[in-house]
Amino acid sequence: MMNAIATIDEISEHKVEPAKREILHPSHNTQNSSAQLNDMRRILDAAVTILAQGEDLLRALSPETYTRRVPLAFNASVGGHYRHCLDHFTNLLRGLDADQVDYDHRDRDSRIESQPEFALALTQQIRAQLRELPLAALDAPVRARCEVSYSHGDSPVTGSTFGREMVYAIAHAIHHYALISVMARLMNAKLPEHFGVAPSTVAHQNAILRKAR
Repeated sequence: MMNAIATIDEISEHKVEPAKREILHPSHNTQNSSAQLNDMRRILDAAVTILAQGEDLLRALSPETYTRRVPLAFNASVGGHYRHCLDHFTNLLRGLDADQVDYDHRDRDSRIESQPEFALALTQQIRAQLRELPLAALDAPVRARCEVSYSHGDSPVTGSTFGREMVYAIAHAIHHYALISVMARLMNAKLPEHFGVAPSTVAHQNAILRKAR
């Protein structure tokens, strides 16, 4: 598989390696129905689209707005939320090789939240690698580690698939995009249309408009 993030060490210490497991192309996997293939394509396309929206965000905001702390949003910055989103996609891609997606041990690279150009370069490379993934990669089994409990102990590990974790990364990004949208409005910053709006909400709004015609 082509490693579109092979040069990531030129802009960051963390590096996402390509998956080494053999993954059959969907056309060679007779167990995948047409509906399943369509679902995989929609998921992969959604991941590429959500990252493209991130690129639009980075181009729309000035560095000062991107890094400004917003007191009404727990003194967080747009850059901090965006870095958090990219961390999940980076860990997801690593998981395809390691058979485990570990959401607890993220890079938290401060340059992503403080340097929009750095964040843009990383986003473009992640998006390029996702576009090179074969659809059948979404069927690959993985274990997902994520701390969800406030009690002392090791983080729980659950069985999953790469595709299911990609759905999570997309939904997680949409949630943070919504928060970013609120923060941008508090700073009187203009964002691209539909940024931070869930696809289901857009579909619902379009359905209402169609009925009103």
